[in-house]
Amino acid sequence: MTGASRGIGRAVAERLGAGGAAVAVHYRADRDAASEVVARIEAAGGVARAFAADLAELPGVTALADEVRAWARDRFGRDAVDVLVNNAGIGCPGDIAALAPERFDLAFAVNVRAPVFLVQRLLPALGEGARIVNVSSLATRAAHPRILGYAMSKGALDVFGRALADQLGARGVTVNTVAPGLIDTDFHGDRFRGDLAAAGQAAAQAALGRIGEPADVADVIAFLVSPGARWVTGERVEISGGTRL
Repeated sequence: MTGASRGIGRAVAERLGAGGAAVAVHYRADRDAASEVVARIEAAGGVARAFAADLAELPGVTALADEVRAWARDRFGRDAVDVLVNNAGIGCPGDIAALAPERFDLAFAVNVRAPVFLVQRLLPALGEGARIVNVSSLATRAAHPRILGYAMSKGALDVFGRALADQLGARGVTVNTVAPGLIDTDFHGDRFRGDLAAAGQAAAQAALGRIGEPADVADVIAFLVSPGARWVTGERVEISGGTRL
């Protein structure tokens, strides 16, 4: 579970842990937050361990894959990863006139390159029945010029998911993409928490009339990695409460 120390990643990690999964809780820098996620999973009777890695750098991606596989072998006696959720991501603000090359490169490194080469490194451990879920964004469905680089990177992730589903289907591995709409996490800072007018406008864009919660995404991902989703692969599932229908 990449990017599991906060927001959507934290909710998914805790949801899967509560369901009986042994969870590798990835984080980049906030060790205390990751440790808290591990503690909450363990307090609920689950198994978890925190893993630090900078996914903006390929050595970090490789190290994370190798460390998780080593943990699986040492703790459970099997070189297997049953579920991979590629959630870690970074924003990239700016339209075409304001887009910064350095931030653009960073967004593609974290949002695209890291999931691609994490899957590549984990391929030997992804056996029959394994599940991969990539976390994309509503921003790939319509034009969002003010977050151009971010939307482009998530669009690439959508393409990756479809191609991977086709290639890994013969191995019994399912690959799906979830595309959250606006979710109340610190990814957006205090943009909506401190501005009731902005929050109201954002909520009004959804048919269900509210801003999403991390648990809304976690529940869908929990289904996609469950046995009940065995015949679902190559899909992009939007989790937006019916935003901009």
